[in-house]
Amino acid sequence: MTRHTDYALHGRFLQGLAAAPGRTALHLPDREVSYAELHETALRWAGALAAGPDGPPRVVGILAGKTLESYAGLLATLYVGATAVPLHPEFPAARTAGMLTACGVCTLLLDASGLAVRAELGEAGAGVPVLAPLADPDGVGDGRRIPLTGAAPLDAPRPAGPDDLAYVLFTSGSTGRPKGVPITHGNLRHYFSVLDDRYDFGPGDRFSQSFDLNFDCAMFDLFCAWGAGGSVHPVPPAAYRDLPGWVAERELTVWFSTPSAITLARRTGRLAPAAMPGLRWSFFAGEALHAADAVDWQAAAPASTLENIYGPTELTVTITGHRWSPRTSPDLCVNGLVPIGHLHDGHDGVLLTEDGTASEVEGELCITGPQLTPGYLDPADDRGRFLDRDGRRWYRTGDRVRRLENKELIYLGRLDAQVQVHGWRVELAEIEHALRGCPGVEDAVAVARAGDAGTELVVFYTGTPTAPAELSRGLRQVLPKGMLPRSYRHVPEFPLNSNRKVDRARLTREAAAG
Repeated sequence: MTRHTDYALHGRFLQGLAAAPGRTALHLPDREVSYAELHETALRWAGALAAGPDGPPRVVGILAGKTLESYAGLLATLYVGATAVPLHPEFPAARTAGMLTACGVCTLLLDASGLAVRAELGEAGAGVPVLAPLADPDGVGDGRRIPLTGAAPLDAPRPAGPDDLAYVLFTSGSTGRPKGVPITHGNLRHYFSVLDDRYDFGPGDRFSQSFDLNFDCAMFDLFCAWGAGGSVHPVPPAAYRDLPGWVAERELTVWFSTPSAITLARRTGRLAPAAMPGLRWSFFAGEALHAADAVDWQAAAPASTLENIYGPTELTVTITGHRWSPRTSPDLCVNGLVPIGHLHDGHDGVLLTEDGTASEVEGELCITGPQLTPGYLDPADDRGRFLDRDGRRWYRTGDRVRRLENKELIYLGRLDAQVQVHGWRVELAEIEHALRGCPGVEDAVAVARAGDAGTELVVFYTGTPTAPAELSRGLRQVLPKGMLPRSYRHVPEFPLNSNRKVDRARLTREAAAG
């Protein structure tokens, strides 16, 4: 395969490095890291990876929090020509082990928290070489440790072709098994070319980084900032106690988060008019954005251009955008939700009705174009999510969407039992599957309801009545914290509808009633 350096995702960091090597690339809670330092660190770590016991790795799992190891580790992985698999150290070990196996991870790059989790990974982590560049630089710990000391730095980042995989991320799976989504350097090249044309980011911009690196929106933060020579500022949990104050302290100019951040800021009483005058851009994704939230945020950041951006992981971070206008946007909202906008250039979309015919007005949004993933890691997961139409491959989002008179799209809800909970794309079947594995539970149904802080999960179950804390404790072993239900309700049996199926609509109404 012919390889082209200009397809490499890490080429965006090299742009920032060339423009301003002494500028801050990453502002951690305890230190600032310049472009030059981050580049040199990534080259050293890439050299150690390349010199590992099995030679240069093909797939690197990055099991770390928002530490230097995450950011430099991502660059080091890309520099050495490997596929990055960002992993969260607070996820259940069994879930992480499944991801390692699915991806064929052949090297782990860890920070101190990841190193602590490694012992719990069982066979999935056994024998996998480990680089812990700060926690164990000499590689003297147990197992196959890769020493950083003495390793020659990589001479230069390796190029990447359009079909080479940049990273793999995991979404919730309907069988209880997460689905791996590979994204290519070619997918990302198109994505960032669209963003470069749409936004005026520059070296003076200071970006929030609210997302964990296993959430694809983090790639927006990092590579928009680095491609423009700007700086990245990971947001610590304590910042949400006074979000406008933290934004001012860091002199941020670009904010990006799920809409839940607006609810949190409002709850603290800090979301006052003109509380964030320095913001130039505000982005929200991962959940439906309510018009009332957009109005309040816009008032708090009056100089900011606000956009609601939308996209599943399978279509490379985001695929649409609506630019909020206080004058025209409110009239476009449906059920209080802000439009998601137009598809990115180069993509086509069709709205399919239940019988598979195309509608000009409303239906399931299906999309094709250069940002579309090649397919799930396990081809069996492709079934039902992709379709062939007009000689092209399309992704079925499962989202019910309406086309407005101005041709923008607006999200109406899920067609299936998949919901957004604080930015997590959750399939209710996975929650049900996990709950059925708890002692005493015979069957389970999960539904979603609107709560003060956004969408909440409520589960109804049959079997032995069990204390909610005990059920929650069991689910924590297999589900991330963000996917845990808010309420557990025991029922003798499930209500049935006229078709003798479980009446999910009734259970949803009961959950909403409190």
